Amino acid sequence: MNILDIIEHLNLNSGRVGRIHLLLLLVVSLALTGCTTLASKIETGVVIARRAQVRSSIAVVAADLSEVVRGDVVDILDSTTAENGERWLRVRARDAENTEGWIESRNVMPQDLLDRSVQVAEEDKNIPAQATGQLRASTNLRSSADRSGVDNILLKLESGARFEIVGWKRVPKPKASETTESDDAPKAGAASQGGSKKTDSGADKQAEELNELWYKVRLPRAISPAPAGWVYAKQVELAVPSDIIFYRTGREFVAWQRLDDAGDTSQSAPKDKDAAKEAQPGSWVILEKSSSDEPSKLEDPDFDRIFVLGYDKSRQEHYTAYRSPDLQGRLPLRVENNNGKKFFNVKADDNGQLADVRFKVYRDDRGNLKVAAQGTWPSNPKTK
Repeated sequence: MNILDIIEHLNLNSGRVGRIHLLLLLVVSLALTGCTTLASKIETGVVIARRAQVRSSIAVVAADLSEVVRGDVVDILDSTTAENGERWLRVRARDAENTEGWIESRNVMPQDLLDRSVQVAEEDKNIPAQATGQLRASTNLRSSADRSGVDNILLKLESGARFEIVGWKRVPKPKASETTESDDAPKAGAASQGGSKKTDSGADKQAEELNELWYKVRLPRAISPAPAGWVYAKQVELAVPSDIIFYRTGREFVAWQRLDDAGDTSQSAPKDKDAAKEAQPGSWVILEKSSSDEPSKLEDPDFDRIFVLGYDKSRQEHYTAYRSPDLQGRLPLRVENNNGKKFFNVKADDNGQLADVRFKVYRDDRGNLKVAAQGTWPSNPKTK
């Protein structure tokens, strides 16, 4: 008998005993319905710590019931906050015993945050990696390029974590009067950290900066269950491969892709800190940007010159295959292998409009790498 049937019988039954009996049935039915609703609202989370313990309670002397590792899914049953401000979750592990116990919330990412990260990853799933980077310090991974609060923090990445960079953008710097999160994620349940830190060096220049740079990153599963997010650029060191790092001449390398391996233009994030040093010599297309003491602007280009570095295997040495005129370029950089012919593509400003610029890469009769622009080169009055 469902709730509607009970109500109908209540209306029809005029006897006191009958009404009491049916009212009791209604209460029991509502209670069962409530239990079902609560059960359906149990949230899930994914473990983000390398290893964490599910404990019998939140007490310091609590027993360890089970160990979970990064990537494990748990059911979140309840939560509480300890006297020291640490937030704890009561979870059910998906092991053979369905172990239930308590775990520090900083070790678990709720499903809704994971869904945000997946959404960020989907936005650029077809964009090849533009560069690789490594964290200088433990840093927040966020779902948006904004450090004015904590709502968009996905998790805290460890110092030294490496990842692919798929894009970047400049955003207005938070006003001094606004509460600004440092890029060190606070412990779950703890008070948020306010105020940006000042540095002794370059203080005058920092005061002039009106915007800040953020990297959109793609993360390997071994580092993070969250596949993608945004990282504050000041916390990132670009991991330029040793094969090309010594060819910088007054301009910074902002993006690079190999031209040798047919069909393989990806820049997978290295698995360890020394992976960049293991890159084999080869030919590369590199996007460069001039250094400047002037404050950055939101409309600044991603790069302002294209540099193609060839490699002579017989002589085991690199050579300059191509340097473009200065331009106002935009990402992404794409390398294509079309029926055995190699091309790369970027976007450039053409009188205020973004235009596709395509280059063909080939070898001449001597085997030297050559680059030829396809179509008309953009005419840009802003180019210096």
